Amino acid sequence: MKFREEELDPLLQRISLIDFNNLYTPFRRFMLHISMWFVFGTLLFFNYKNEGHLSNLESIILSGRLVINNMIIFYLFFYLFIPRVFKIKNWSILIIFLSTPLLFYMWLSTNYFQFYFLNLLEFDVHSGPLQNIVSKNANQSYFDAVSFKKVLSNAIIVMYAFSPSFFLKILFDITRLFNKAISFQKKNMSLELQNVNIEKDFLKAQLNPHFLFNTLNNLYGLVVSKNPLAAETIINISDLMSYTLYESNIEKVPLQKELDFIKNYFFLERMRYSADKDIFLDISSDENNELEIAPLLCFTFIENAFKYGLQEKNNNFLHITIKIVNNIFYFAIENNKEEFKKKTALGGIGLKNTQKRLSLIYPDSHELKIEDRNKSFFVFLKINLSI
Repeated sequence: MKFREEELDPLLQRISLIDFNNLYTPFRRFMLHISMWFVFGTLLFFNYKNEGHLSNLESIILSGRLVINNMIIFYLFFYLFIPRVFKIKNWSILIIFLSTPLLFYMWLSTNYFQFYFLNLLEFDVHSGPLQNIVSKNANQSYFDAVSFKKVLSNAIIVMYAFSPSFFLKILFDITRLFNKAISFQKKNMSLELQNVNIEKDFLKAQLNPHFLFNTLNNLYGLVVSKNPLAAETIINISDLMSYTLYESNIEKVPLQKELDFIKNYFFLERMRYSADKDIFLDISSDENNELEIAPLLCFTFIENAFKYGLQEKNNNFLHITIKIVNNIFYFAIENNKEEFKKKTALGGIGLKNTQKRLSLIYPDSHELKIEDRNKSFFVFLKINLSI
């Protein structure tokens, strides 16, 4: 499952920005663990003191007993048992589930031995609701202390005892895993986008000579005939090359610059055909100068239309329509082809590059349709530029 930052709520966005590698150093990890057990022990102390009416010493010893119980189970489970179980790829989850009852036996065993040790030291509680709690537990046999009946009767108490530390550990690990997943996805998408941009640059290196070859031939004819369009053509070539070489090397460019590029390219290609040819470009847009778009997304489709279309003697046409309405970019292009011509892959590496860039830059906010019809090629592209 892929996440996008704008789809995450503010809390998850903050989690995704945490640098756990620098934040969670060994020393800080040690201090966090000490803090967790200190807070847990302090709460137990006040519970024994206020609810159990015990002295400070009795509260400290009984609180320490529970902290030691939980620490033993906690570290055995999360740092010894879990890492080894997850090495068993196919059965790890099932083994963890089936071994959960062992936690209760381990907790009761640790609890029994601590009471036994305290009884040897002749420590006990001599008043209040917990009177003689040490001797009562220490004087029973080990098998009575961990019997099935004891496990059932103490299950809620045991779960209550170690649930805070387990909850904090699981919550922390889930947070860290989520952070790693987001970080990995960002790095992966960044790498993919870099690769796509390398392909885009490679395409530009291939296509620029193609532009020059066609347009310079046309320019030569205009210069020889002293056509006033020669000066405008030189300016268009200059703007075109400047855009493809320098301004399109970023992820997004101002929409107006992209539209100017399309107009310049269309003008240069249109020069190769007579004025009576059914070749037109229609651009209409809202007055929103703040919109941006990924550069050269439509270029492959326009370049292919001029390269592979307009091949028949009659009924040649090439129609390009671009509209920007309510921050939605609409692009449609259709050109004729030989009737019943065998369908071929449209655009090759250029089309694949465009599809990759759309999926990376505009995931879930674009629509692309490519139809190889009997008499024409048709491409429709819709992009929500406000996302």
